[in-house]
Amino acid sequence: MTITFKAGSRTRWHIHSGTQILLCTAGHGWYQEKGKPAQPLQAGDAVNIRPGVEHWHGAASDSEFSHISIIPNPKENKDTWLEAVSEEEYLL
Repeated sequence: MTITFKAGSRTRWHIHSGTQILLCTAGHGWYQEKGKPAQPLQAGDAVNIRPGVEHWHGAASDSEFSHISIIPNPKENKDTWLEAVSEEEYLL
């Protein structure tokens, strides 16, 4: 599934019961795991998210951002959506 975020938009904190892979295709964005610094992302980057890792991803404040989200075994791999990413968390 290809997802495009408008500048400044992002997912909520969430967890997948299985692996998620992000293949970044355009723009600039961010990926952050709970308790770790956010990582900048750009076209050509890939992120392998392990099962059970609380995280969020989205666009930089000044750029749209697109990625392909690969969810292996989608019938078994479920999402748990959590709280919104605060402005303070996003701007760090």
